Amino acid sequence: MNKTRLEAFSDGVLAIIITIMVLEIHVPETADCAAFLGLLPTLTGYLLSFVFVGIYWNNHHHLLHTADKVNGAMMWANLMLLFWLSLVPFATAWMDKSHFAPFSIAAYAVLLLLCGTSFDILRRIILRSVSENDRIKSVLNKLDFKSIFSIVCYSIAIPAAYWHKYISISLFVVVAIAWFIPSRAIEKGLEEK
Repeated sequence: MNKTRLEAFSDGVLAIIITIMVLEIHVPETADCAAFLGLLPTLTGYLLSFVFVGIYWNNHHHLLHTADKVNGAMMWANLMLLFWLSLVPFATAWMDKSHFAPFSIAAYAVLLLLCGTSFDILRRIILRSVSENDRIKSVLNKLDFKSIFSIVCYSIAIPAAYWHKYISISLFVVVAIAWFIPSRAIEKGLEEK
C-alpha cells in the first residue's frame, strides 16, 4: 500500500486537533489588560499542547518517510497514535479549567506517556519493515534513546504533579526540546537511499 493516504489522513487529523484546541480559547469579556492576563494560563496550556502536536506532526512526517510501504500493523499503530493525540484538546482544556490542578497535570502526563509510547511502537514497526538500508535502520535505532528518555520523563511527571506541578511542566518542556528538531540523520539516510 502507498503511504500517501496514511500521511494525508494523519495530517488531516492533526490539523483538526489543533483547530479544536484553538476553539477552546474564548475571547475575554472586556478589552482591558486584566482580562487578557486572565487568559495567560489558557494560552500557556494551548502553546504547550500546540508545540507537542507540532512536534509529533514533524517527527511523524520524518518517520513515515523512512517506510518503504505501509502494512496493516503500521496502519493500526498510526491510528493508536492519532487516538491518543486526539485527546490532547480535552486534556489541555481540563488543565485550564482546573487551574492546573495536580490531578489534571498528572492526567496530561499520562496522555503524553501514551502518545510517546504509541510513537515508539510505530517507530519499531516501521523499523521492522524497512528494507535492507543499514543507514535508515541505524537512524531509527538511534531514536530509541529519545523514546526511552521521553517515556521516563513522562513517567516521572505523573507523580511529580502532586509534589510540585512545575516539575511536571518542566519535564514536558525538556521532552519537547529533545524532539523539537527531527533527526537530521533521517534526512541524510533518505538522501543516500
